[in-house]
Amino acid sequence: MSITVEKTQELVKEFGRAATDTGSTEVQIAVLSTRIKALTGHLSAHKKDFSTRRGLLSMVGQRRRLLRYLQRTNKASFAEVVQKLGIRA
Repeated sequence: MSITVEKTQELVKEFGRAATDTGSTEVQIAVLSTRIKALTGHLSAHKKDFSTRRGLLSMVGQRRRLLRYLQRTNKASFAEVVQKLGIRA
């Protein structure tokens, strides 16, 4: 269910401002989106896993807050991230 270190490094290279930039809003949104996709697949197979569902909902809320912050502060970067990840905003 968790994403690998290699996948995280790929996301940092793609969305980060530098090679070691793991804390920027764009990278955090990308990592959360990847984790959300993985958990969505898990929950489609395990419908009664309510503790995972609760964690998924908290991740979705965190990503929504980060997207709202990015939209307020940097509209161009917001549009790019939403387009690359293919999420609705």
